[in-house]
Amino acid sequence: MTRSYKDFETKKTIHFTITRESHSKLRIACFNKRLSMQEIFEEISQRIAAESPDMAKLLDELSQKKKEKVIKKLSKTDAESLFNLIEAENPLSEK
Repeated sequence: MTRSYKDFETKKTIHFTITRESHSKLRIACFNKRLSMQEIFEEISQRIAAESPDMAKLLDELSQKKKEKVIKKLSKTDAESLFNLIEAENPLSEK
């Protein structure tokens, strides 16, 4: 009786969008190292899962950038709202 090996590792497909420039530069870097984008993202994913310090630092930096972007966006929206409110309630304006 022969035993057959079964691969229980399952794969997941991911889809995301990056800028054309980022994609081009990543593709060139991968080509120069004879790596596929899939190999790169698999390695990054494994390092994140293993809580690698360099990946943890990268995630922290990205999280901080995102917070700052949201704060900047909110600040701009708040400023526009304030100006609109002042304009609407201006007692000197002719209505």
